[in-house]
Formats: sequence, structure tokens, C-alpha cells
Amino acid sequence: MIDPADKKTIEAQLGREPRGIAGVGHRCPCGNPDVVATEPRLPNGTPFPTTYYLTCPTAASKIGTLEGGGVMKEMQERLGTDEELAAAYQAAHESYLADRAEIGKAAGLEVPEIEGISAGGMPNRVKCLHVLAGHALAKGPGVNPLGDEVLEMLGEWWKDGACVNACGSDDAAAGTETTEG
Repeated sequence: MIDPADKKTIEAQLGREPRGIAGVGHRCPCGNPDVVATEPRLPNGTPFPTTYYLTCPTAASKIGTLEGGGVMKEMQERLGTDEELAAAYQAAHESYLADRAEIGKAAGLEVPEIEGISAGGMPNRVKCLHVLAGHALAKGPGVNPLGDEVLEMLGEWWKDGACVNACGSDDAAAGTETTEG
């Protein structure tokens, strides 16, 4: 069960009602959720392979800039030539699948449509840095090597303050600070 305050924060981060949340996967140093763990089937019945969904709009924006700058292509090239990296990325894929299976089992959900499919392009492609960063945040360093690299490139994305305040307004987008709670 997710705390109503967290749900409100996540809704403000996403700009919509969150769906299929199993719990908070990680909290930003500012205290807000920045990754949610998502059930493998959304309430409307749609299969959803993205177990770790990055919700922080500040981190998501910065990752979008990395994607636009060609980071995925460079990572993909390295994945094809670095056997150690490829093996670690395969292990990250397996970790992702195991976590999704555990979340699905806890929710009483079977989702054969996405069996063996993780997210972010794992294990052979680099398709979405947001997913890789979300996985790295949720699991901690050393589980997803490319996700760890993305987080390193981001630096301290939270340093300018929370992406949304407790009331759910988007301070980062508005460029203002509030003292209201």
C-alpha cells in the first residue's frame, strides 16, 4: 500500500494519476519518491514491463538531455565490445525480471505476455536511460552498470531542491519556492 502523501507527490511529478503502483522503489535525497515499483499489469489490464518507473521530473529531464546527446549510442557500442559489461547488463536484466516476478506474485498477477522481457532494452540493447537509472536507484549501486553510469552523469540532480513540494505544486517548473506545506 502506498502512503497517500507519496501518491499525491507522484501524481504531481507525473502530471497525472499514477497507475499500478506496488510501492516506492527509491526516495530522492530531498525525501520525495523518485522511483516507483509498478505492478506488471496495470489496473486496466495492460501488461506493463517497466517495473521501476522514474517519477522525478528533474532527473527525467536531465536524462532526456543525455539521451539527446548520444549517450545511448555510445553505451550500445560498448555493450557490443565489452564482454564484462555485457555480462553485468545480462545480470541486471535477470535482476529486473526476478523483481517483476516477485511484485507480480505479491499482487496475484500473471503476465505471460511480457515473460522474459525486462525494460530499457536489456539485455542486448540500450533503449531507455530512464529505465536503467530507475533500476539503479531502486536496487542500489552495482546491479545495473549502465544505470549506475547514468546516475554518475546526472550528478546531484536534487541539489536545487525538491521537484515538487508536499502540496503537490511543481516548484522546479515554476522556478519559485514556496513555504506552504
